[in-house]
Amino acid sequence: MEQAVERCQEQHVHEEVINIVTADMPEDEILYDLAELYKVFGDTTRIKILYVLFESDMCVCDIAQLLNMGQSAISHQLRVLKQAQLVRFRREGKQVIYSLADDHVRTIINNGMEHIME
Repeated sequence: MEQAVERCQEQHVHEEVINIVTADMPEDEILYDLAELYKVFGDTTRIKILYVLFESDMCVCDIAQLLNMGQSAISHQLRVLKQAQLVRFRREGKQVIYSLADDHVRTIINNGMEHIME
């Protein structure tokens, strides 16, 4: 089944609308950073790790046990999440404990979940 491509009936540019949108459009670098952030959410393992950290701060070994994965795989994904500023860590003796970076992470996940559940 072919999809119809919507086209303007008239070739008329709405200058005022274009000017308003152009003024509000973030710079390309900001949009690139936003796209990169959302790419981080494109991996099921990373989403699972974030859900785990919703409940409690945890070390790599506990997250690995909970998700039935190897510690090196979890460490790799935590590194990606840390680089994206979605998780942070603190040292407790010899252990490194991971937690969500802030409440924005929970909001992003919850908004996405709400959207797909509609």
